[in-house]
Amino acid sequence: MDAQDKKIATDLSYEIIKEVSRAIRPYVGKPESGEKVKMGADGTPTSLIDIIAEEKVINILKNAPVLSYIVSEEIGELKLGKGTKKSISLTHELRRDDIEDEDKPKFIFLVDPIDGTSNAVKEIPAFGISIAVANVPDGRLATLNDVELGFISNFANGNFFEAEKGKGCWLNNEEVHPSTNINISNMTLGGFTKSGTSAASQLVDNARRMRVLGSVVLELSYVASGRYDAFLDLRGSRILDIAASKLILEEAGGIITDKYGEKLNSKLSIHEKVIVVAANNKILHKQMIDILNDNQTDFIGKIGIASRIDQDRPILFSAKIIDYLLTNGREVIIEKRLAKKLEEMKTNPNLDKIIERTKKQYPDIAHLLDNINFKIDYKQISCGILDFDCDMVIVLGGDGTLLRAQSKLKPEIPIFGINMGTVGFLTEIEARDTFIALDDVLKGDYYKEKRTKLVVSHENNHYSAMNEVVIMTEKPAKMLHFQIKVDGETIEEVRADGLIVSTPSGSTAYAMSAGGPIVDPKVGGFIIIPICPYKLGARPFIVSDNSEITVKLLKKGKSAVFVMDGQRNEEAEYEEEIKFKKSHKNVYLIRTSTKYFYKKVKDKLSEGGINNNRC
Repeated sequence: MDAQDKKIATDLSYEIIKEVSRAIRPYVGKPESGEKVKMGADGTPTSLIDIIAEEKVINILKNAPVLSYIVSEEIGELKLGKGTKKSISLTHELRRDDIEDEDKPKFIFLVDPIDGTSNAVKEIPAFGISIAVANVPDGRLATLNDVELGFISNFANGNFFEAEKGKGCWLNNEEVHPSTNINISNMTLGGFTKSGTSAASQLVDNARRMRVLGSVVLELSYVASGRYDAFLDLRGSRILDIAASKLILEEAGGIITDKYGEKLNSKLSIHEKVIVVAANNKILHKQMIDILNDNQTDFIGKIGIASRIDQDRPILFSAKIIDYLLTNGREVIIEKRLAKKLEEMKTNPNLDKIIERTKKQYPDIAHLLDNINFKIDYKQISCGILDFDCDMVIVLGGDGTLLRAQSKLKPEIPIFGINMGTVGFLTEIEARDTFIALDDVLKGDYYKEKRTKLVVSHENNHYSAMNEVVIMTEKPAKMLHFQIKVDGETIEEVRADGLIVSTPSGSTAYAMSAGGPIVDPKVGGFIIIPICPYKLGARPFIVSDNSEITVKLLKKGKSAVFVMDGQRNEEAEYEEEIKFKKSHKNVYLIRTSTKYFYKKVKDKLSEGGINNNRC
């Protein structure tokens, strides 16, 4: 957005704010203004005063000399300008490649015509308008990072906030900055919490004071200007409510993230919501994030255990861990098939010989296999892994065992991996370090690392994968012909032995072996790697994980198998499409150190990827 475009967008925003303020003035404080007229496009009730405000916004942009997209609370998503008004899906519009230059909008306006409608109806002085203006990206979906301008006006008292990306934030034409408070006990906190959320309760209890004004837009701007020290919305704020206020807060010098401290970069859509944690500075923000997450995981009371069962070592080790956890007062549940193996082992007349043989094979953990207590009814504490309901799951095995376990667990139960395989890149520790690490974890001294998952769609069926999906022929040495699209745009047509679509987690697995790059798991992207392509220019792609990837089989008479994480196989036929998107659910891995990924790359991906220590 160049200077001229910014002036056009700013002038339109000023005009909208002025006209909406004038239009709603007679309706403020009138009970009939709060009459519910319809349901808005975002699924929330729309009042009479909301309709009046939004109509002003639409008329101004409709008659503007430039075309724009608008995302607004009540009416949804429109294309406006030059006298036209057209309902659209913003996601679909941005994926189109057939729009002529003269028909391409210049801006995306995200507008909440009145934030704090109930306050306006009751004449409580905390209601206003929020306008964010974003670039229209070329060939991809728009996200919060595309917002260039933000405007917020409190209609009740006339305060006017505005910000320009990279230039700063102003309140009533004076530059503003957040407070300098770094102590939670002195904190003024605004926001909304879920009832019964213990972490949020502790945060509120620690704060000096709590404010709930009923306007996300204004309260975030109060953090930017130092009136509040922090704000959180654990219900989930609409993108409409934070698009402008996020820019205003960040340009003032504040911090705004999700619950886990991750930057917000959701796509611009009427339906998008995000949990918001905002603070005046990094120090206070970190304290909030620590409380919000540690409170949920400080005390791990119930622990599940899943293990590979094709070797004696992990079965014996799981018995040792079960006894350790029960001795430390934890409730334990174990996978049914592991319970069966343990019951068989404890009644095996050769148990002592099995233990001694395992000690000789793995001398570094021999001392950990002493005095194993088998006087436990394993069947009584077992259930199917699909029914695990616990605070953490310990997985004994390699990456394959961990991937199998996470695919069956309820979403987002944290996993603590103990390497009993060959490489164990996803696991946290080697077997010899188990009980030192578990001591730390049970004391709450650990971190949760978020990993992205893929949702795979084919013929109205949906699957998931944490590492990768591999598409190949059923018969060896036969090539397939692929068409690959990203957000509807064809990026490649290639003949190859197969194709890999990988998450960052999978970048150190098959994708790496096939010539793909190693990608830090914090990177928001997916990797597309042709396997042995018959084309000199065919190379791996890294695409945004906000994108949708579509793979179509082009060669008639050829079918393919696509395999999710090496665990599940499905078939695809000629001209059928396989679609890939980021899952709304993540995988969380328990880590005992923040210095995880690059150390693993160095330690695990050396000669042959095999650790020289057998344990």
